[in-house]
Amino acid sequence: MDFTGQVIWITGASSGIGEGLALALDRLGSNLVLSSRRAEELERVRAACTRPEAHLVLPLDLAQSATFTALTAQVVARFGRIDLLVNNGGVSQRTLATAATEATERQLMEIDYFGPIALTKAVLPTLRRQGAGKIVVVSSVMGYAGTPGRSSYAAAKHALHGYFDSLRAELWREGIKILIVCPGYVQTAVSTNALQADGGRHGRTDATHRRGIPVERCVRAILKGIARNREEIAVGGPEVAAIYLKRWLPWLYSRVVRRLEFTTK
Repeated sequence: MDFTGQVIWITGASSGIGEGLALALDRLGSNLVLSSRRAEELERVRAACTRPEAHLVLPLDLAQSATFTALTAQVVARFGRIDLLVNNGGVSQRTLATAATEATERQLMEIDYFGPIALTKAVLPTLRRQGAGKIVVVSSVMGYAGTPGRSSYAAAKHALHGYFDSLRAELWREGIKILIVCPGYVQTAVSTNALQADGGRHGRTDATHRRGIPVERCVRAILKGIARNREEIAVGGPEVAAIYLKRWLPWLYSRVVRRLEFTTK
């Protein structure tokens, strides 16, 4: 796939995988829409691009889905089309299921599940009018395998898989393709920004993420998956094996995951 001139909307573009994708796609000649809640960080990412004038900074809160139709209209007014939506924004979790408040669990589902669904539905009329387009959903290994301390996060990622697998089956005749990406541990701030039981930030980088793969490796895998019209990819270190262990040897996965400990300390 030639990314030159493609209009690509990236959520969670202010850091991590989203920022990495933005910088790579800028170099490949794409026209970008950069979204997250932090406008100042989005401006920093745009300024780091080789063609900042080609890109639109569009602050967006995934928990405020009522704004998505108007935001989509702004994108179409600026560029005339949308070729690719990257649903990358989200938040992780660091709390035991029995400790998490209902409000925090609902917040996780709103950001990680309902937000991407609502944005996709806001963009779909444009893709259907074009008769072509792509949607990328950045899920997680947790879309297949739950572990201690990630109950609602895993639930949201599992739900994304069910929804977008169904949507892909509904839309393939219209030239709209969907890629689900399942990263393992990547060197990002996802653990630092994760929600604790009361909705507060975890506030530190877990050792698993310090040892994770570089963002650039994850970005390369995503771009390759898009270019090859893949429906799903997994990228990461040994933890990616959990997907296949859960699928083919669920009893063994259950024994392994029981040994994992979770602590807020």
